[in-house]
Amino acid sequence: MLVLLPPSETKSDGGSGAPLDLADLAMPQLGAVRDKLITEVVQLAADPARSARVLGLGKSADAEVARNASLRTSATRPALERYTGVLYDALDAQSFTKAQRAKAHARLGIGSALFGAVRAGDPIPAYRLSGGTKLPGLPTLSALWREVLPDALYAEAGGELVVDLRSGTYQQLGRVPDAITANVLTEHPDGSRTVVSHFNKHHKGLLARALVLTRAEPTDIRGVARVATKAGLRVEIASPTELLVIT
Repeated sequence: MLVLLPPSETKSDGGSGAPLDLADLAMPQLGAVRDKLITEVVQLAADPARSARVLGLGKSADAEVARNASLRTSATRPALERYTGVLYDALDAQSFTKAQRAKAHARLGIGSALFGAVRAGDPIPAYRLSGGTKLPGLPTLSALWREVLPDALYAEAGGELVVDLRSGTYQQLGRVPDAITANVLTEHPDGSRTVVSHFNKHHKGLLARALVLTRAEPTDIRGVARVATKAGLRVEIASPTELLVIT
């Protein structure tokens, strides 16, 4: 089973790993696009004001631009430790045992505007690039990634079930046919349901945690639903590829 998570705008600093080596990352067929984007992002960082405008940065502009400027030289850490925020708080990888962390590295992938997608254990630096950013002189990120990312993800899954928890922006970079997706809905006292925004990430993090920790090997959406229910989530199967998480 391959579970794809969205990245996060917020990322931890530092790390104890050697500087970025694209050869160390999963899905090496993405290397050429990765290298092209890294080069552009580093060059853009040489003009901090322009970089801040292109990347849509606010008060944290100086720090974020500095991260991008040192993409090829700064320390790395596993992607699962690099990304932070609501979803990753709910996933709570810090609580994993050694065996559970190994399972997370085997089961989790993370979407990325800069890298296309990485495995949870891939060593990456801190950076700032969002899926909707348009870098000067290059096609859109969607146009760049959709040429290579779908095939890379398909190959990485190796015929196993894919649970795609990425947001729409990152799914558009590279879709996986027949992947199971999850939508989080709030049920109101009158029975009506609305799409959850902020807590969408929290519940997807809980689902991802359940899928990492389970001893089961789901092969279809019914198996995923059983894992989620056992973990205390209320879920419904909307279609063979769509799971609803009800709050």
